[in-house]
Amino acid sequence: FLLLVFYLVVISFDYTGYPFPTAPPVDPFAKIRVDDCGKTKGCFRYGKPGCNAETCDYFLSYRRIGADVEFELSADTDGWVAVGFSSDKKMGGDDVMACVHDDNGRVRIQHFYNVGQWAKEIQRNPARDEEGVFENNRVTCRFKRPVYVPREETIVDLHLSWYYLFAWGPAIQGSITRHDIDSPPVSERVVSIYKYEDIFMPSAAYQTFSSPFCLLLIVALTFYLLMGTP
Repeated sequence: FLLLVFYLVVISFDYTGYPFPTAPPVDPFAKIRVDDCGKTKGCFRYGKPGCNAETCDYFLSYRRIGADVEFELSADTDGWVAVGFSSDKKMGGDDVMACVHDDNGRVRIQHFYNVGQWAKEIQRNPARDEEGVFENNRVTCRFKRPVYVPREETIVDLHLSWYYLFAWGPAIQGSITRHDIDSPPVSERVVSIYKYEDIFMPSAAYQTFSSPFCLLLIVALTFYLLMGTP
């Protein structure tokens, strides 16, 4: 009887899959939380009013974690999404971090330096804890980079304030090409990683009536129609 019980236990043990263990599950990409924006992290949203990390044309968040800054980027593209750190609002001489969707379906974090209007890839990459995903025709990624770095032209110290340049566009065989729009959005003022704000920037489709001139024109036309012509 004891031998029979032992035999049954062995058979049931084998059926559980041993000694052939399965591979551990891969952690899915954690969705970007926008309810933390302006509280525990800073955010920039570009696109339709009220958009989030999954619906904005472009989205970026940043937060300090110890000696690092964690960035989250997402854009409506099948190619690449990037943020540049600049001393002015113009492209040129900028430290750039880009998340690039390659032909194998992976999203890789790359480091670039803008030489004029051309982005040159830099082999020294300060990114770590990298992860990215391409889903629903969007490139989304998350990575950390140190706040302080040794003095070097191509890598800025993030404890200083910089203008943030936002860009995204197509990629060919894993190489970035020209950004999608002629004048990519730029932060209105320099950004400090020690200050968390939630900043929305309307895309071109929603800027028609947002300028002071357009508002003044609307008021003038309304007044004219109400008063009538003499």
